[in-house]
This record gives sequence, C-alpha cells and structure tokens, in this order.
Amino acid sequence: MDFWEERYGSSGQVWSGRVNATTAAVVAELEATGVAAGTALDLGCGEGGDALWLAQRGWRVTGLDISPTAISRARDAAAAAGLDEGHARFVATDLSSWLAGEDGAGPTTDTVDLVTASFFHSPVLLPRSEILAAAAGLVAPGGHLLLVTHAVMPPWAKGEDAAHHADLLSPDEEVEALALDPTEWEVLLVETRRRQATGPDGQPALLDDGVVLARRIA
Repeated sequence: MDFWEERYGSSGQVWSGRVNATTAAVVAELEATGVAAGTALDLGCGEGGDALWLAQRGWRVTGLDISPTAISRARDAAAAAGLDEGHARFVATDLSSWLAGEDGAGPTTDTVDLVTASFFHSPVLLPRSEILAAAAGLVAPGGHLLLVTHAVMPPWAKGEDAAHHADLLSPDEEVEALALDPTEWEVLLVETRRRQATGPDGQPALLDDGVVLARRIA
C-alpha cells in the first residue's frame, strides 16, 4: 500500500478523471449488442475515471483501489457528479483480501455482470494473476470480464516507470495466464488497439492497448 499511497498522496490529482478511451469503446460496443447496464466491479480504480463513466451510463459500480487517497478523490468526484453509493461505490482495500472476503467488506458469493481492469499493473509486488482469477470467479453467467492493458511501453516511460512496464504480457499471454475454463467462458476479443494519447509533458503519442474480453457462459 505504501507505494501507491505515496504516489497519490505526494501530489494533486494524478489522472485526468476521464475514462480510458479503449475501455469506453469496448463497453460501448458491448452495449450496442444489447448488453444492458448492470452491476460492475472495477479493479485498481485509482481516482475513479472508468468507474464514474460506467455509473453515468447506468451501471452500478464498485471501484477498488489500495490507496485511501485515490479512493477519497474518487468519492469526491462521484459526489460532484451527483452519483450516490447505489451507483458508484468506492472501497480502499487490498484487492486480494477484498475478493477473498477476508476484510469483512468484500464478496464471498456475490456476482457481478462486468469486471473491468484497466492498466492493472504495478511496479511493486502484486499477485496480479491470482487477483484476476478471483475476480473472474465473480462474473455471473452471461456477464463479461474486460482487461485493458499496456501492450507495449509508453514512449515516455523511463526509470521506475520503465521497470513498471518491463514484464508486460501480450493479449494472447493474458488469456493464457487467465486459464479460463473453455466450458465456462467464451473469449470474444484478444487484440491490440492503437489510440492517440498525450504524455505527461504534453507530447503526442500513439499507444497500443491490449484488449481481452470474455463472456461467462456457465
């Protein structure tokens, strides 16, 4: 927790507050096929940009992050947007403990219609595969799991940030690591999408996002 709390607590708002463009595009594509807004879980939600966007589209979202400062900012943003906890709920917790129900606040049997994890990477120790597997177990039949990842290092990543992105998985490797049971899951998307972005110093760039989308069928 110390690393991420220092990251958020040592400065003002870290992220733009806007939804990630690739996450938004994939969810909008899902909705266009007739998938209705339901319950959602956003892993590593940070200051809440993705979760708030989902809530504004009618999803009932729980955002999870290990940093209390990030969660406080997400709650403030939700209040400013007029969203109550029935639409956008934010919890500061270690994801492993929350998903296992060990902290008294997390699920043990509850399921959701959508689990999202956008850029769920960390330069410090994170049991990422275990967390994603546990979260996949919370997807209800007919629901979806969406991972959006850094497919390659952002061009401005240097030093600690470069180390943070050194062991990135390709979309195919993400699917392999998830090890979803093919009798229970249908993998819908395994691809890389390119998008325009602006770096921390205002420099324009093209970024490649990895996308994995799976639907639980049983």
